Amino acid sequence: FICYKCSIKLSSTNVVKAAPVQWDKEIVESGHHVRAVVLNSGIANAATGKEGKEYNYEMASEIAKVLGIVPEEVLTASTGVIGMQLRMAPIRKGAPLLKDALTTDRQGAKDAARAIMTTDTILKECAVTFEQDGLTITVGGMSKGSGMIHPNMATMLVFITSDVSISPALLKKALSSDIKNTFNMISIDGDTSTNDMVTVLCNGMAGNAEITEENADYETFMTALNTVNVHLCRMIAADGEGATKLLECKVSGAKSENDAKAVAKSVICSSLLKAAMFGADANWG
Repeated sequence: FICYKCSIKLSSTNVVKAAPVQWDKEIVESGHHVRAVVLNSGIANAATGKEGKEYNYEMASEIAKVLGIVPEEVLTASTGVIGMQLRMAPIRKGAPLLKDALTTDRQGAKDAARAIMTTDTILKECAVTFEQDGLTITVGGMSKGSGMIHPNMATMLVFITSDVSISPALLKKALSSDIKNTFNMISIDGDTSTNDMVTVLCNGMAGNAEITEENADYETFMTALNTVNVHLCRMIAADGEGATKLLECKVSGAKSENDAKAVAKSVICSSLLKAAMFGADANWG
């Protein structure tokens, strides 16, 4: 197992944060390298108090035990019903099975993307490649998200991995800056979430010279990251619960980016507009 440099963006605007969100925030802020991510669907482990935190730690510990690492090297994520406690028996039984099922083939990736689906109707995956130092570098991601989707972020779990070598500081900056114009600009139903999370993990196995400054190599990585994020955003929005259309709002002539975002959000977050578009009988006024 390779130690990953990790950056993570969590549900920062919701005062109610699920146990895995609190755990992951502590791990990333402490500077730990991350070597594994474990996710469960069906139960969100949100609003579950001290017991929920203990179950979350046990889930990380069970995965750490079978991988021969420490719990603080395991990110956790949960999605599903709020207020219910995790059932630990399936997790204890499943941890060794997950280790045995680890694979680098495409089917393994699809199995993971399918396993985290809740009300999603389609798998949400994307990957791109680019060249640096004569080497091919890959950025790939999977996500889930269909309901409780509203800025900023939403009920979405997004996991992006890359074999690029990049400094932790620049990786954090890359994710934070791109989130503002991608995942933080989606609205489906007007409700925010307790569990939203977007993570990027990079292991440097491509062998490129480490990106340590905002140069041409950094911009190329940013383009690849943005391409993956935009694609996953569109898949999440198009797969919204009850959605029949995917709409994009484009603003021109604004005095600033903040003004443009304010206008765009006022449009995409309008329940009246969404109802009109759903009914295919839009009154332009």
